[in-house]
Amino acid sequence: MNFVALRMLMGDKAKYLGIIFGIAFASLLMTQQLAIFVGLMARTYGFVTDTGQPDIWVMDPKVQFIDDLKPLQDTMLYRVRGIEGVAWAVPLYKGLLKARLDNGSFQTCNVIGIDDGTLIGGPPEMVPDYTGRLGQMSDLRRADSVIVDENGAGGKLARPAPLDPVTGEPSGKPTPLAIGDFLELNDHRAVVAGICRVSRTFQSQPVVYTTYSRATTFAPRERRLMTFVLVKAREGEDKKDLCARIGRTTGLAAYTGPEFKKITYTYFMKYTGIPINFGIAVALGFLVGTVIAGQTFYNFTLDNLKQFGALKAMGTGNLRLLGMIVLQAIVVGLIGYGLGLGMASTFGALSGRTELAFLLVWQIPAVTGAAVTIICVIASLLSIWKVVRLEPAIVFKG
Repeated sequence: MNFVALRMLMGDKAKYLGIIFGIAFASLLMTQQLAIFVGLMARTYGFVTDTGQPDIWVMDPKVQFIDDLKPLQDTMLYRVRGIEGVAWAVPLYKGLLKARLDNGSFQTCNVIGIDDGTLIGGPPEMVPDYTGRLGQMSDLRRADSVIVDENGAGGKLARPAPLDPVTGEPSGKPTPLAIGDFLELNDHRAVVAGICRVSRTFQSQPVVYTTYSRATTFAPRERRLMTFVLVKAREGEDKKDLCARIGRTTGLAAYTGPEFKKITYTYFMKYTGIPINFGIAVALGFLVGTVIAGQTFYNFTLDNLKQFGALKAMGTGNLRLLGMIVLQAIVVGLIGYGLGLGMASTFGALSGRTELAFLLVWQIPAVTGAAVTIICVIASLLSIWKVVRLEPAIVFKG
């Protein structure tokens, strides 16, 4: 009977492919939109992910997310260092400064100032510039040195091509920043000492690393400039207990890395329209898949009512017929789901180094698989109802 069910399913190629197309399209759309949503949300706390050395982030209690910058007094660093259970504590500057480009335009950059002595808080990976030269983290100790992320160096901070004297248009492609090139940050000279690879920021702004003392020189003069205190807990110290101890002693907020990530993405989930926008897209994918697959599968069943009636007339029970329909739904569901997931994965692989945020975590295929299962259940229920009520005498009509 299973063989008969598959022959019936694949006999009408147009409807067979139509059902698969509907499920594949729904699977593709749901997987793609969920992966873009997860990738976009991951960018909101990408800086915390990149800064992997500290266990605890200390900040102003009113900070709501990673880019909600509320500077601290410098004396707070020494208070944190004196708390029992702290192995080390270093300052971190994070701010938005304008870089002046060769053509006179300005580009806002995320400037990160890391501890001068230890260079804790620096970029996770150094990469060669476009000429093949590789900088080192220690090069930040040179005068006026900065490290620029590769996306910013090759994109928004790239040197514009010279203008054609006749057309006034650029005569070529922009030249990426390389080691030895100069930047002007807030009217201060900066020398590119290396190129790094970091997570893209939520607003895709260039990221510039330098030492803490140099960053506070670049920044506009303010009474408070230290943004965070990065803390490493002693071996065997409970991190949550240490966070509570820091909070009681200093009056500041202290979070572990995962807690700070959760605070950040919770803020964006609660106060932005991102979840609603992507939720609508996923819902539309589910709805379209259900309508296409359900209608096509129902029409397929109607076209084969005489065959089902003949099987009933030969003594095949309802349960056996229902099993045939379920098998047909499982086959088209697995094929459509696999095709949709494969296309979404290919799309993600091709867009890996682009501005598009795409992060395919294991939970997304699971959610998509559950949604495809529901689509197949709905489609098969429509057909099952028709077959259960079928009279075997239909084979003698017409």
